[in-house]
Amino acid sequence: MFNRSRCLRRVAAIVSVATLAGGCGMLSSGDANDEDPIVVGTTSAPSTLDPAASWDGSWELFRNVYQTLLSYPNGATVPEPDAAEECAFTDTHNQVYRCTLRKGLTFSNGKPLDARAVKHSIDRVGKIDVNGGPAGLLGSLDSVRAEGDREVVFQLSKPDATFPFVLATPAMAIVEPDGYPAGRLRDDGRVVGSGPYTLTAYQEGRRAELVRNDRYKGFAKLRNKAVTIRYFKDSAEMVKALRERSIQVTYRGLAADDVVTLQGRAGRDENIQLVEGSGSEINYLVFNPEDPWAGRKSVRQAVAQIVDRALIAHEIYQDTVDPLYSMVPKGLTGHTTGFFDDYGDPSVDKARRILAEDGITEKVPLTLWYTTDRYGSETALEFKELKRQLEASGLFTVKLESRPWKTYVAGYQKGEYPVFGRGWSADFPDAENFIAPFVGEQNALGTPYLAPEITDKLLPSSRRESDRGMVHKSFRRAQEILVDDARLLPLWQGKQYVAASGDISGAERALDPSTIMTMWQLYRKTSW
Repeated sequence: MFNRSRCLRRVAAIVSVATLAGGCGMLSSGDANDEDPIVVGTTSAPSTLDPAASWDGSWELFRNVYQTLLSYPNGATVPEPDAAEECAFTDTHNQVYRCTLRKGLTFSNGKPLDARAVKHSIDRVGKIDVNGGPAGLLGSLDSVRAEGDREVVFQLSKPDATFPFVLATPAMAIVEPDGYPAGRLRDDGRVVGSGPYTLTAYQEGRRAELVRNDRYKGFAKLRNKAVTIRYFKDSAEMVKALRERSIQVTYRGLAADDVVTLQGRAGRDENIQLVEGSGSEINYLVFNPEDPWAGRKSVRQAVAQIVDRALIAHEIYQDTVDPLYSMVPKGLTGHTTGFFDDYGDPSVDKARRILAEDGITEKVPLTLWYTTDRYGSETALEFKELKRQLEASGLFTVKLESRPWKTYVAGYQKGEYPVFGRGWSADFPDAENFIAPFVGEQNALGTPYLAPEITDKLLPSSRRESDRGMVHKSFRRAQEILVDDARLLPLWQGKQYVAASGDISGAERALDPSTIMTMWQLYRKTSW
């Protein structure tokens, strides 16, 4: 488990979320002008600028430059109106959802944002239907209609109490119809949205420059005038920039070594604050059913029987993550420990018996793929450890391959990888979002996973329940199926860390329920 005593410092530059909320004092360095952009570093660069193409970390930029009908004000765990003035189900079966737009909404280019634009934006997600893209979120949507300029009605094909959460995801961002074709993606590298910021300059993989959008109408209260996001290849380079004051905040991709260092004396001496957020981010392996070896259940179950999650969490991530035995993370209704319950502690003997019962007596060859620039610099070490564990069993021969994120995504969407690593942060804080995106003919993995009991029975049943605390039975059964299939192998659950220079405030409020940073919460201060 994570050693919390390392971060519970009083009257120091290293602070936990609770300490920050309590209002410890800290003086500004006074080096920056309030007109200067706050520069934020991350290792999570967008794969696209078009919401219709993205079901990944590109949402971190989208949340700040586009607007959705609903979103999450600070402290909210259920979505509330943003571009909308009000939204609600208008029937007793959770199948008709109506939104009324705010008056006078416009896009950043001055064109009106009306009901027609909302319909266009949602319809094109389904029409373009990018493989592994966000169309999979709209499985319950039958049609969208605009009634006048301000009324939008969503007709669902089946009850779905989670539909408001879907509308709050950045994938459902409202785009300007003339600039975003109905049948294809926008590819000119520009953004026209109605969010808190406008994107004034963008260099792929390097930087995004955001400036306050004076046309924005929504709940966000901007506490700065501009933010520049810099994209880094690894944590070391990013932390070096933080120490040199060329950036003021980091919000994704801090390596375990850097977290531990910043929790210690070095961070205090450098007047760097470290904010720890409770996280629902998970990391897992995906097995391709079309591969001759990974497609065999016995092989997947043998891998599940050998992998030592606790060792990975301790040795590779220095206890900044926790071992995970369920696709639904701890803290959400429906979490179980199914993989531990079924497989117990790592055991080579049990794995050997599983393979032998399927007639496999030779070493199984597997190729494991990972991305080099998405989930932090420990990823390569994690996969080397997975290779070591599997080969040490004497049951596997393992080859490791890697690619940068953009080409990595294209590869798994084409089904090129036998076994590959993925991370997942919640689209919305509900167990549904750690099951539904991964199953069905079309899913976020780009690898079909036909699980009819889950897709045709359990998920529809859970979606009829407005009280989300009452759906644990459906999710427990869904996880039993996932554990038995072992198509997805959960490895660890992480926390979210934000490091910031001492003259920046707002970091403790900036992470929404999906751990996306809302840049408008950041500001420079003289004291707090």
